Amino acid sequence: MIPEVEIQELPKRPVRRPEWIKVRAPGGPGYERIFETMRSKRLHTVCEEARCPNLGECWASGTATFLLMGDTCTRSCGFCDIKTGRPEVLDWLEPERVARAVQEMDLHHAVITSVNRDERPDGGAPIFAMVIRRIRQLQPGCSIEVLIPDFKGSRAALAIVMEARPEILNHNVETVRRLFKVVQPQDQYKWAQDTLSNAKSLDPDVLTKSGIMLGLGETMQEVKQTMRDLRAWQVDILTIGQYLQPTLKHLPIERYVRPEEFEELKDFGMDIGFRWVESGPLVRSSYHAERQVRALSVVHRELYGSP
Repeated sequence: MIPEVEIQELPKRPVRRPEWIKVRAPGGPGYERIFETMRSKRLHTVCEEARCPNLGECWASGTATFLLMGDTCTRSCGFCDIKTGRPEVLDWLEPERVARAVQEMDLHHAVITSVNRDERPDGGAPIFAMVIRRIRQLQPGCSIEVLIPDFKGSRAALAIVMEARPEILNHNVETVRRLFKVVQPQDQYKWAQDTLSNAKSLDPDVLTKSGIMLGLGETMQEVKQTMRDLRAWQVDILTIGQYLQPTLKHLPIERYVRPEEFEELKDFGMDIGFRWVESGPLVRSSYHAERQVRALSVVHRELYGSP
């Protein structure tokens, strides 16, 4: 007689990566320079914390995304590999170190993001404002993109950031409305809407930006509806990329989206009025970010005669 055994549910096996998902291994002088700069100034990058597949390419070309306010997030999104827990107190000297790093690397475009700091009513917005202003002082001419949390939809917190006048205000919606609570259980779709639409009302000249991940079980119709929502919120720039499961503890990949589907979404996005769409399997939020702001700034000057 075969003894009975307890059957436990096993983690879903990862889907084998297709041939179009190729990641460059990090290395080279540019990579080493950024690595040493970040370590010497006790700074974090979302490139490392979130295991970005483009880390090698971006660091080799001298681009990195600074991660403010520590490496511990107060939220636990199902796609993200940044650790969750009780964060340390804010480091008010961090903006100075970030600005010094931007100056040392002689960046023309700086991308600044952060963990969520929900324990603070302002979500840490003053840190964003401080780093924007200090970069302006130390590295004149450097454009600044901030990828911000939703601040729980707080217009007051957002206003603190907007008063510092970043060139690009980015907040990623991440997924379609139906999957929002599965992917981001502590977030609300309405908070994303408030953040992006309020940014335009606070500063009509700012370029607003958002991003969507594919492969979590959404349909193409749902993705296109989310894109329509973003345009209704006056978002200018959109990034669309493939979700890659960081570990077996994270949400599984339901499917790999084919390159031609990304091209279809890019064409659709331009047709409905986005000013720029980056769409491809390895596209991430700050991928080719400097190209976006430079190209759109030129168009803005030609149309309106202002920077």
